[in-house]
Amino acid sequence: MSKKIFVFAALISYSTFSYSQTYPSDKKADFVFPGNSWEYVKDPYAQGWDTAKLKSLKQFIIDSANTTGMMVIQQGKVIFSYGDLKELSYIASCRKSVLSILYGPFVENGKINLNSTLEQINIDDINGLLPIEKKATIRNLLTARSGVYHEPSYSGDEYAFAPKRGSVQPGSFFLYNNWDFNLAGYLFEKLSGVGIYDAVDSMLAHPLNMEDWDKNIQHKDADTIKSMYPAYPMWFSTRDMARIGYLMLRNGRWKDKQITTENWVNTITTSFTSTKEMKAFKSPYYKDGAYMRYFGYGYLWWVWDAPDSKGAYEGAYTAQGNFGQYITVLPALDVVIAHKTKAAYDRYTSNYLTILTKLIAANNSELSAKDK
Repeated sequence: MSKKIFVFAALISYSTFSYSQTYPSDKKADFVFPGNSWEYVKDPYAQGWDTAKLKSLKQFIIDSANTTGMMVIQQGKVIFSYGDLKELSYIASCRKSVLSILYGPFVENGKINLNSTLEQINIDDINGLLPIEKKATIRNLLTARSGVYHEPSYSGDEYAFAPKRGSVQPGSFFLYNNWDFNLAGYLFEKLSGVGIYDAVDSMLAHPLNMEDWDKNIQHKDADTIKSMYPAYPMWFSTRDMARIGYLMLRNGRWKDKQITTENWVNTITTSFTSTKEMKAFKSPYYKDGAYMRYFGYGYLWWVWDAPDSKGAYEGAYTAQGNFGQYITVLPALDVVIAHKTKAAYDRYTSNYLTILTKLIAANNSELSAKDK
């Protein structure tokens, strides 16, 4: 009989402030960054936004979405906000994109070798992994191409569509698979020596001056009868999610410190599996006319790379999670969008792209005009 347990944050002895690996920045701190709180633009119209269309967007959200919080940042200041921005709630699979940021410094300093195989680092699971599965690398895990179709300890993926175990060469096939992502979390802790929630606390929450982060409410979750590798759910506020997005928009830099390298940010937000490949793989996420047809996949980030992803979507990418959790970065517009629903309400927001379309239509730049 399946037994579900909650596995609380790994008891790794680690001071909140004991880890602070930053990279010296040779760039002048010429961007606006928030201090203890976000600054609001007093007149969005003066910044090139159609205020009537922003009001229309707000009404659409009220009438047609289950949005509980949304914040739009441009050039480091708030252009638009809606709902409760400080409530901490579950961000679903956005956790994976946060993990990818944490990997950066440890890949750069050599503690984590993305080409290490599961066999080399002595990874196995309940009832054993196949020899071919042990050839998968950490890079394969981060790009959802491990070829390991062992049942995960935490649902919410494409596991039901997985090929037969042992039939796929690691690295050759994309499947959005929580087994990969959960093991990626375990390996982060094993190889870095830092607990995930400790890393968020010291690498992101404190340097970014997050307003609402609470390490004490974070906990892992697993059905250990299925797999020994737990998920690492996270709880953030909308306005702190916006800080994560803004860090990414600024290529890993926060004020005068490089939290993670620009090279790593570019790597994880570049499509590793293109939309063309998604279609060839017959991914259930890729269907003509479906929402996901716009996205390729990088290293735990979804990337707009469809042929029509131009204008405001040039170079864009997003973290996204079940029920309507998003951290979206639109570099062409210098914009970040944080969007949330509250999973506890069990209501989805299925029209996020419509929200984005309306937001972009409210921006009067030439790039936005290409998407109207």
